[in-house]
Amino acid sequence: MAIKSNDSNVEVTGGGIKLYSGLSNFNVIAVNPTMAELHELGIMVKQDPNYFVEFSGEEYFKLTFWVKNEDLTTRFDILMNSKQRVSQSGKHQYMNNVGQATWSEGAPEYDWYKMEGNHIAVTGEETLINFTKAWANVANGDEVYFETIDKIVRGDVTELKALVKLLSANTIRLLVGVKDGKYQSIYTKVFGRTSGNKRDDLFVKKLNDDYGAFNAEFDTTLAWGVFSPELAHVTPDKEDATVSEEDDWV
Repeated sequence: MAIKSNDSNVEVTGGGIKLYSGLSNFNVIAVNPTMAELHELGIMVKQDPNYFVEFSGEEYFKLTFWVKNEDLTTRFDILMNSKQRVSQSGKHQYMNNVGQATWSEGAPEYDWYKMEGNHIAVTGEETLINFTKAWANVANGDEVYFETIDKIVRGDVTELKALVKLLSANTIRLLVGVKDGKYQSIYTKVFGRTSGNKRDDLFVKKLNDDYGAFNAEFDTTLAWGVFSPELAHVTPDKEDATVSEEDDWV
Protein backbone atom coordinates (compact mmCIF):
# COMPACT_ATOMS: atom_id res chain seq x y z
CA MET A 1 0.00 0.00 0.00
CA ALA A 2 1.23 3.52 -0.84
CA ILE A 3 -0.73 6.59 0.26
CA LYS A 4 0.67 10.13 0.33
CA SER A 5 -1.55 11.63 3.00
CA ASN A 6 -1.94 15.19 4.27
CA ASP A 7 -3.38 16.70 7.41
CA SER A 8 -7.10 17.40 6.99
CA ASN A 9 -6.46 21.12 7.51
CA VAL A 10 -4.06 21.33 4.56
CA GLU A 11 -5.63 22.51 1.32
CA VAL A 12 -4.87 20.22 -1.62
CA THR A 13 -6.15 20.08 -5.18
CA GLY A 14 -9.17 17.87 -5.59
CA GLY A 15 -8.92 17.13 -9.29
CA GLY A 16 -10.00 18.98 -12.39
CA ILE A 17 -8.37 22.07 -13.83
CA LYS A 18 -8.02 25.50 -12.32
CA LEU A 19 -10.27 28.21 -13.69
CA TYR A 20 -9.33 31.89 -13.60
CA SER A 21 -11.15 35.20 -13.73
CA GLY A 22 -10.34 38.88 -13.70
CA LEU A 23 -8.13 41.25 -15.65
CA SER A 24 -4.69 40.13 -16.77
CA ASN A 25 -2.08 40.71 -19.47
CA PHE A 26 -1.74 38.13 -22.25
CA ASN A 27 0.44 37.38 -25.24
CA VAL A 28 -1.23 36.36 -28.49
CA ILE A 29 0.33 33.05 -29.51
CA ALA A 30 -1.74 31.92 -32.50
CA VAL A 31 -4.62 32.71 -34.81
CA ASN A 32 -6.75 29.96 -36.32
CA PRO A 33 -4.10 27.27 -35.80
CA THR A 34 -4.31 23.78 -37.27
CA MET A 35 -4.33 20.72 -35.04
CA ALA A 36 -0.59 20.27 -35.67
CA GLU A 37 0.10 23.89 -34.72
CA LEU A 38 -1.96 23.50 -31.55
CA HIS A 39 0.02 20.39 -30.62
CA GLU A 40 3.25 22.38 -31.01
CA LEU A 41 1.82 24.85 -28.49
CA GLY A 42 1.03 22.02 -26.07
CA ILE A 43 -2.72 22.21 -26.73
CA MET A 44 -3.62 18.59 -27.36
CA VAL A 45 -6.84 18.68 -29.38
CA LYS A 46 -7.98 15.45 -31.04
CA GLN A 47 -8.99 16.84 -34.44
CA ASP A 48 -8.52 19.85 -36.68
CA PRO A 49 -10.70 22.76 -35.57
CA ASN A 50 -13.68 23.75 -37.70
CA TYR A 51 -13.64 27.51 -38.12
CA PHE A 52 -16.95 27.86 -39.91
CA VAL A 53 -20.30 27.83 -38.11
CA GLU A 54 -23.90 28.50 -39.03
CA PHE A 55 -26.51 30.46 -37.09
CA SER A 56 -30.07 31.10 -38.29
CA GLY A 57 -29.18 30.05 -41.80
CA GLU A 58 -26.12 32.31 -42.06
CA GLU A 59 -22.53 31.10 -42.20
CA TYR A 60 -19.86 32.80 -40.12
CA PHE A 61 -16.10 32.50 -40.05
CA LYS A 62 -14.81 31.97 -36.52
CA LEU A 63 -11.69 34.10 -36.19
CA THR A 64 -9.94 32.48 -33.23
CA PHE A 65 -7.12 33.99 -31.21
CA TRP A 66 -5.16 31.90 -28.70
CA VAL A 67 -3.72 33.90 -25.80
CA LYS A 68 -1.45 32.99 -22.92
CA ASN A 69 -0.09 34.28 -19.63
CA GLU A 70 1.83 32.54 -16.84
CA ASP A 71 -1.36 30.95 -15.47
CA LEU A 72 -3.63 30.30 -18.41
CA THR A 73 -3.74 29.44 -22.09
CA THR A 74 -7.15 30.04 -23.62
CA ARG A 75 -8.89 31.34 -26.74
CA PHE A 76 -11.67 33.60 -27.90
CA ASP A 77 -13.61 33.93 -31.13
CA ILE A 78 -14.80 36.81 -33.27
CA LEU A 79 -17.61 35.76 -35.58
CA MET A 80 -17.22 37.38 -38.99
CA ASN A 81 -18.83 37.41 -42.39
CA SER A 82 -19.17 39.79 -45.35
CA LYS A 83 -22.61 41.06 -44.36
CA GLN A 84 -22.73 44.82 -43.82
CA ARG A 85 -23.65 45.97 -40.34
CA VAL A 86 -27.04 47.67 -40.26
CA SER A 87 -28.92 48.84 -37.17
CA GLN A 88 -32.62 48.24 -36.58
CA SER A 89 -33.23 51.88 -37.47
CA GLY A 90 -31.60 51.38 -40.88
CA LYS A 91 -28.26 53.08 -40.22
CA HIS A 92 -25.03 51.54 -41.47
CA GLN A 93 -21.87 51.26 -39.44
CA TYR A 94 -18.97 53.08 -41.10
CA MET A 95 -15.28 52.65 -40.36
CA ASN A 96 -12.09 54.29 -41.63
CA ASN A 97 -8.35 53.66 -41.78
CA VAL A 98 -7.65 55.00 -38.28
CA GLY A 99 -10.08 52.65 -36.56
CA GLN A 100 -12.93 55.11 -36.00
CA ALA A 101 -16.46 53.69 -36.15
CA THR A 102 -19.80 55.47 -36.34
CA TRP A 103 -23.40 54.90 -37.39
CA SER A 104 -25.01 56.95 -40.14
CA GLU A 105 -27.77 56.74 -42.76
CA GLY A 106 -25.29 57.93 -45.38
CA ALA A 107 -21.61 58.79 -45.57
CA PRO A 108 -20.63 60.29 -42.18
CA GLU A 109 -20.37 64.07 -42.03
CA TYR A 110 -18.88 64.55 -38.57
CA ASP A 111 -15.94 66.90 -37.93
CA TRP A 112 -14.17 64.28 -35.81
CA TYR A 113 -14.56 61.47 -38.33
CA LYS A 114 -11.74 61.01 -40.86
CA MET A 115 -12.85 60.04 -44.37
CA GLU A 116 -9.64 58.26 -45.43
CA GLY A 117 -10.55 54.64 -46.07
CA ASN A 118 -14.22 55.26 -45.25
CA HIS A 119 -16.35 52.17 -45.85
CA ILE A 120 -19.34 50.29 -44.48
CA ALA A 121 -18.14 47.84 -41.84
CA VAL A 122 -18.80 44.12 -42.09
CA THR A 123 -19.81 41.77 -39.30
CA GLY A 124 -17.09 41.45 -36.68
CA GLU A 125 -14.78 44.09 -38.19
CA GLU A 126 -15.15 46.62 -35.36
CA THR A 127 -14.31 44.00 -32.72
CA LEU A 128 -11.23 42.91 -34.70
CA ILE A 129 -10.03 46.49 -35.10
CA ASN A 130 -10.57 47.32 -31.42
CA PHE A 131 -8.64 44.20 -30.44
CA THR A 132 -5.82 45.08 -32.84
CA LYS A 133 -5.60 48.68 -31.58
CA ALA A 134 -5.00 47.48 -28.03
CA TRP A 135 -2.75 44.55 -29.00
CA ALA A 136 -0.53 46.58 -31.37
CA ASN A 137 -0.71 49.62 -29.03
CA VAL A 138 -1.80 51.88 -31.88
CA ALA A 139 -1.84 55.58 -30.99
CA ASN A 140 -5.07 57.50 -31.54
CA GLY A 141 -5.15 58.80 -35.11
CA ASP A 142 -2.62 56.29 -36.44
CA GLU A 143 -3.52 53.75 -39.10
CA VAL A 144 -5.13 50.47 -38.10
CA TYR A 145 -6.90 48.52 -40.81
CA PHE A 146 -6.57 45.27 -42.75
CA GLU A 147 -6.00 45.34 -46.48
CA THR A 148 -7.45 41.83 -46.79
CA ILE A 149 -10.58 42.21 -44.65
CA ASP A 150 -12.64 40.77 -47.53
CA LYS A 151 -10.44 37.64 -47.42
CA ILE A 152 -10.35 37.45 -43.62
CA VAL A 153 -14.14 37.14 -43.37
CA ARG A 154 -13.91 34.17 -45.75
CA GLY A 155 -11.21 32.42 -43.71
CA ASP A 156 -7.89 33.66 -45.14
CA VAL A 157 -5.90 34.79 -42.07
CA THR A 158 -2.50 35.20 -43.78
CA GLU A 159 -2.31 38.88 -42.82
CA LEU A 160 -3.18 38.11 -39.20
CA LYS A 161 -0.68 35.24 -38.92
CA ALA A 162 2.04 37.67 -40.00
CA LEU A 163 0.88 40.06 -37.29
CA VAL A 164 1.13 37.35 -34.61
CA LYS A 165 4.84 36.96 -35.47
CA LEU A 166 5.42 40.71 -35.69
CA LEU A 167 3.76 41.39 -32.31
CA SER A 168 5.06 38.33 -30.46
CA ALA A 169 6.46 40.52 -27.66
CA ASN A 170 3.32 42.64 -27.28
CA THR A 171 0.74 42.06 -24.58
CA ILE A 172 -2.94 42.90 -24.30
CA ARG A 173 -5.15 43.27 -21.22
CA LEU A 174 -8.19 40.99 -21.20
CA LEU A 175 -11.11 40.34 -18.87
CA VAL A 176 -11.56 36.61 -18.29
CA GLY A 177 -14.62 34.89 -16.84
CA VAL A 178 -16.06 31.42 -16.41
CA LYS A 179 -18.94 30.07 -18.49
CA ASP A 180 -21.20 27.26 -17.27
CA GLY A 181 -18.86 26.62 -14.37
CA LYS A 182 -16.20 24.94 -16.52
CA TYR A 183 -15.23 27.02 -19.58
CA GLN A 184 -13.00 30.07 -19.76
CA SER A 185 -14.55 33.04 -21.54
CA ILE A 186 -13.07 36.37 -22.66
CA TYR A 187 -14.94 39.68 -22.74
CA THR A 188 -14.82 41.13 -26.27
CA LYS A 189 -16.52 44.49 -25.80
CA VAL A 190 -13.38 46.13 -24.35
CA PHE A 191 -9.70 45.31 -24.86
CA GLY A 192 -7.06 47.03 -22.75
CA ARG A 193 -3.55 48.30 -23.36
CA THR A 194 -0.79 47.24 -21.01
CA SER A 195 1.38 50.35 -21.26
CA GLY A 196 0.93 53.50 -19.20
CA ASN A 197 -2.46 53.99 -17.54
CA LYS A 198 -4.19 50.64 -18.01
CA ARG A 199 -7.66 52.26 -17.79
CA ASP A 200 -9.39 49.36 -16.09
CA ASP A 201 -12.23 51.82 -15.54
CA LEU A 202 -13.15 51.39 -19.21
CA PHE A 203 -14.02 47.76 -18.51
CA VAL A 204 -16.20 48.78 -15.55
CA LYS A 205 -17.96 51.46 -17.60
CA LYS A 206 -18.74 49.09 -20.47
CA LEU A 207 -19.89 46.31 -18.15
CA ASN A 208 -22.43 48.74 -16.69
CA ASP A 209 -23.79 49.77 -20.11
CA ASP A 210 -27.19 48.45 -21.22
CA TYR A 211 -25.58 46.29 -23.90
CA GLY A 212 -22.25 45.70 -22.22
CA ALA A 213 -23.08 42.57 -20.22
CA PHE A 214 -20.45 39.84 -19.94
CA ASN A 215 -22.37 36.59 -19.94
CA ALA A 216 -19.94 34.76 -17.72
CA GLU A 217 -19.07 34.63 -14.03
CA PHE A 218 -16.22 36.80 -12.79
CA ASP A 219 -14.87 38.30 -9.59
CA THR A 220 -16.64 41.63 -9.06
CA THR A 221 -13.32 43.29 -8.12
CA LEU A 222 -11.91 42.23 -11.52
CA ALA A 223 -8.80 41.08 -9.66
CA TRP A 224 -6.90 38.31 -11.42
CA GLY A 225 -6.74 34.92 -9.74
CA VAL A 226 -8.17 31.44 -9.37
CA PHE A 227 -11.93 31.61 -9.88
CA SER A 228 -13.97 31.65 -6.66
CA PRO A 229 -17.71 31.14 -7.31
CA GLU A 230 -18.64 32.74 -4.00
CA LEU A 231 -17.00 36.01 -5.14
CA ALA A 232 -18.42 35.92 -8.62
CA HIS A 233 -20.99 37.95 -10.45
CA VAL A 234 -22.84 36.99 -13.61
CA THR A 235 -25.20 38.95 -15.79
CA PRO A 236 -27.68 36.58 -17.45
CA ASP A 237 -28.66 36.86 -21.08
CA LYS A 238 -31.49 39.32 -21.67
CA GLU A 239 -34.17 37.41 -23.52
CA ASP A 240 -35.87 40.56 -24.75
CA ALA A 241 -32.68 42.49 -25.58
CA THR A 242 -32.57 44.19 -28.97
CA VAL A 243 -29.51 44.97 -31.02
CA SER A 244 -28.03 48.34 -30.15
CA GLU A 245 -26.12 50.54 -32.55
CA GLU A 246 -23.35 50.44 -29.94
CA ASP A 247 -23.38 46.66 -29.61
CA ASP A 248 -21.32 44.23 -31.68
CA TRP A 249 -24.13 41.71 -31.77
CA VAL A 250 -22.02 38.80 -32.98
